[in-house]
Amino acid sequence: MPTSQFQVAIVGRPNVGKSALFNRLAGRRIAIVHDQPGVTRDRIAAPCQATETPCELVDTGGICAVNEDGFSNAVTLEARIAMDSSDLIVFVVDARAGINPIDEEVAQLLRKSNPNVILVMNKADSADHDNTSSDFARLGFGSGIPTSAEHGRGMDILTEIIDEELSKLKAREQEETDLDDLKDGLKIAVVGKPNAGKSSLINAILKDDRTIVSEVAGTTRDAVDIPYVWANEKHNLIDTAGLRKRSSMEDSIEVFSAMRSERSIRRADICLLVVDLAAGVAAQDRKIARLIQKEKKPCLIIANKFDLFHPEGQKAARLDTAEDHIRRELFFLDYAPFVCVSAMKGHAIQHIFKTITRIRDNAQEIIGTGPLNRLLQDSFIKNPPPEHKRHRKRMKLFYATTAVNDRYQAIPVPEYVLFVNDKHLIVESFQNYLINQIKDKHPTDGLPIPLSFRSRSKKDRFERS
Repeated sequence: MPTSQFQVAIVGRPNVGKSALFNRLAGRRIAIVHDQPGVTRDRIAAPCQATETPCELVDTGGICAVNEDGFSNAVTLEARIAMDSSDLIVFVVDARAGINPIDEEVAQLLRKSNPNVILVMNKADSADHDNTSSDFARLGFGSGIPTSAEHGRGMDILTEIIDEELSKLKAREQEETDLDDLKDGLKIAVVGKPNAGKSSLINAILKDDRTIVSEVAGTTRDAVDIPYVWANEKHNLIDTAGLRKRSSMEDSIEVFSAMRSERSIRRADICLLVVDLAAGVAAQDRKIARLIQKEKKPCLIIANKFDLFHPEGQKAARLDTAEDHIRRELFFLDYAPFVCVSAMKGHAIQHIFKTITRIRDNAQEIIGTGPLNRLLQDSFIKNPPPEHKRHRKRMKLFYATTAVNDRYQAIPVPEYVLFVNDKHLIVESFQNYLINQIKDKHPTDGLPIPLSFRSRSKKDRFERS
């Protein structure tokens, strides 16, 4: 989109009055006006004198014109180039002649090339021709504006609407410029089972119906990236297709949608797991939660549809019940805080980014090597690891360190590396115990606590000391 001046293309089939309209808007006779179809063969450009917003008018040859001189293909190509390169399209039809098959073909081309279209029913020399607007509405661009370029009828309304559309484009352009000046924020994946309310949640955050909301499960097929500005940062909301059970994936589209959702989790800085609280945590929720845990992603659980969850009870009791349910069903994701919201009603949405900010701040608090080793040594003394049933030996801790991924992460998740006598001696229950000890002594709300174990010989230990 040009930043200095907008381009407005006038398109339509031959002999609908495009050149007459062009001359009227340009304020002077530039394009040749003739009753013979196909007179205008090349794109003609001129500044628009009728609008308040500066713009350049482009007159085009008739699309799909059938000429005997062999120019029809070239004319159509030129018109299509103008459509693809313009910011706004003025689609001209003949109010007196009614819809022509070529009009329908042009409309189809426009729907593919440019969403900003104004339908103009030209040659409406009197109010008698205004009644045809309902017929032209089936072209897909509203009822249209009746005009007579030859006599100047309806031109004030047309120029006013052109100005309105250009003002919208100008505001959007400024918004994009402002976005470019902002610091990059977080990639936030909004995940959950179908119909949990993911798209509704994004719409509530944006305060705009940017995504399709439907009661039919599986409306969102693709992972869609949506920019969102908060706290002077440009964040990226990733709306994902809901993950289903494999048995319910009836076609390949569902399979690929699930794969895209999984990729969205991997590339996200933080995941918002949307749970339908009214329906309760389901098997699909647990599957998605496992994926988040496996990828070691920061996470915030969004308990959606709280307004439908035991609505007759007191709020405090409902919150306690909701927490019990979530913690019980998603116990392996216990590091993730949760927020109860109603996306459809817009309740408690403001708490989401406040919690995300807290999680992000927590990521900056990394345990130093000294405190980490003292914490773990104390944990080993207080509760020694059990003897491994197969190896008949106990694990011994030599030392520990904190490792951060070399790849940049907006919310870095540190990994705690424990050097032990034999990593194969680790018992899952003892690993969970160590994680809980770190969590108790060093709370990191929203962040996983990944532990990894590496084998070290006693010789290595002594050489290090």
